[in-house]
Amino acid sequence: MTSLSGNSRGYCRRPHDALPTTDHLLATYSTLSSDYAMIPTQQTGAPPPSSALQTDVLQRAIFNNAHFSYIATDAAGLIQIFNIGAERMLGYGSHEVVGAVTPDQLVDPLEIVARAQALRQTSRIDCSPHLPTLLAKAAQGVEDIVELTFLCKNGDRLAASVSVSALRDGAEAIIGYLLIGTDNTQRKLAEAEQAVLDQRLRDQQFYTRSLIESNIDALMTCDLEGVISDVNHQMSLLTGCSREQLIGTPFKTYFIDPELAEAAIRQVLREGAVIDFELVAISRDGVPTPVSYNATTYHDSENRLQGVFAAARNIAERKQLENVLQEKNVELELSRAAAEKANQAKSEFLSNMSHELRTPLNAVLGFAQLMESATPQPSPAQKLSIEQILKGGWYLLRLINEILDLAMIESGKLAMALEPMSLTEVLKDCQVMIAPQAASRHIAITFALDDLPHIVYADRTRIKQVMINLLSNAIKYNRDHGQASVRCEAAPGGRLRVSVTDTGVGLSASQIKQLFQPFNRLGQESASTEGTGIGLVVTKQLVELMGGTIGVDSTVDVGSTFWFELITTTDALQSWNEALVMPVAELSGAPHAALRTLLYVEDNQANVNLVEQLIERRSDLTLLVALNGEAGVGMAREHRPDVILMDINLPGMSGLDALKILRADQTTARIPVLALSANAIQQDIEQGLSAGFFRYLTKPIKIDEFMSTLDIALDFAASQVVKPMENDL
Repeated sequence: MTSLSGNSRGYCRRPHDALPTTDHLLATYSTLSSDYAMIPTQQTGAPPPSSALQTDVLQRAIFNNAHFSYIATDAAGLIQIFNIGAERMLGYGSHEVVGAVTPDQLVDPLEIVARAQALRQTSRIDCSPHLPTLLAKAAQGVEDIVELTFLCKNGDRLAASVSVSALRDGAEAIIGYLLIGTDNTQRKLAEAEQAVLDQRLRDQQFYTRSLIESNIDALMTCDLEGVISDVNHQMSLLTGCSREQLIGTPFKTYFIDPELAEAAIRQVLREGAVIDFELVAISRDGVPTPVSYNATTYHDSENRLQGVFAAARNIAERKQLENVLQEKNVELELSRAAAEKANQAKSEFLSNMSHELRTPLNAVLGFAQLMESATPQPSPAQKLSIEQILKGGWYLLRLINEILDLAMIESGKLAMALEPMSLTEVLKDCQVMIAPQAASRHIAITFALDDLPHIVYADRTRIKQVMINLLSNAIKYNRDHGQASVRCEAAPGGRLRVSVTDTGVGLSASQIKQLFQPFNRLGQESASTEGTGIGLVVTKQLVELMGGTIGVDSTVDVGSTFWFELITTTDALQSWNEALVMPVAELSGAPHAALRTLLYVEDNQANVNLVEQLIERRSDLTLLVALNGEAGVGMAREHRPDVILMDINLPGMSGLDALKILRADQTTARIPVLALSANAIQQDIEQGLSAGFFRYLTKPIKIDEFMSTLDIALDFAASQVVKPMENDL
């Protein structure tokens, strides 16, 4: 006989209460017998049917019912009857099962095992080894209705409700068992769908409550009389009262001026919304807190007004800042900024260490680049010295970056901006970036790229860092006039593999085992090739943080292939395609040959001197300098420069604070502000861009990048002059 295992399929069922029991069948039999006995001979034209005929007709009516499965066994549990309904539901012909199998063999074996355990634990019924488990309770005289999963002949799984009862003779001895089943899968599907809907409702309620509780503002709802009906945790913090204490009390009682608070509620009900209505909240302990009250009305599904939804934002700090500015108490503001800077120094050690190391490097590399490109050109001896300064400076910068990256990864503070991105685009960018380094060693490097975008979820900046590291190693540790190649291809498991192959000396098995250990250069410490011994460690951890894997295949005296794999999905490709069609604002192409103004806010004199010499090379720019944030804001308001170049770590007011003030002032709001900072950790860059900087440049300055970014900002500034703000209309 064929195997009785299968998989899931679609279901249809009759209602559970339509499942006939043995009593129901006996009643049906009695009724049918009576009906047959009452048929007049005159109507049928034939003699009354005999008892045997009646029994035969009844059996045919019952066991030929295609809507129910009837399976009857002998006393040992071996199937003796398998009706049409059972054949239709399970797909077996009666000749395949009658006298050949027991009902247990048609059911999911895991359910049989679970049932046997349950019988032993709950019913204290120990199944006879000669009696199928399904029949155990019926053998004890208990009519059993059980939910089962039948394994159909075609491999499908069918959920059914099955009534199991014993068949007895006149002496009450068991002569067999009857299993009556009906297809139960539609109910199972309905229950599963309802469970999904119930879970979605719970998830939605949890999401809604989480959204309310995660808000930084104090939120509340009030009825039409101004009585609080719900609040979030921030409202409890604001008032010093629990949620239970707040609900059911008048909204106005939690403000210093109750009449003003009530007027705010009435205004919302009258106008539909209130924006920036200032009130002063009072806590249970008597602590006043100025708030900005924003509210709107809400309605039911039939658009009937139900009440007010309000948010109270704590504006104490804003008020304090306004008072400081109004009173022109600069000393107090400087003290506050210094205290904030001291606190920041304790909590953001990595960022500050980067800043302190990059600041002197900015002067070293910046002035070296100026000397290299000076007119007239430096002498050959000077040029050689400058090249050594630049080489050592850029190497030191790379070492700083790798050490900080490693420290941030190990501390769990390295942020990843994963998004759908094209590996092909990144590889093409890397091809351009690595070409000069390859040419210096006479390494022929090829990129075997096709036209496919190869979309993955990854951090674009970190992927580029990984590729440049692998490519640099393939060049540094290659033979002179050697070769290197890059391939991007599909890998098993829905992944993309990028391979970088070189023709270097290769690695032994013992070296491969030590490959990703920090500061282990595998015997290259005494070689002339520069290296830190941590580049591959950072590369490995970056790949793994993006959900990928990295490895190496190497043969001594032949070469090595370093590879990494990242997951790709059709969702990533779809998201990337959608991003391609998003509208992008175009910058004005208007020339900026006329004299323009650049304001540089910087407290480090060496950095100021460097930028002054850079701007001297441009005839279209004039430079203004402010040595702190307060002076920078004042000069921006007075001179309205075309572009502002802003340091972040300024004495007193930080660059971020100065940017907020500039953005809040209508006279300076449209001026593009470029950040130029030694805070070069990724989270510092993201924080700066989120705060509103037009671009974020890091120290040390790269002259080409600096000039290019400055041109983009000037183009943007020109477009803003032509396009007035809505408030000016």
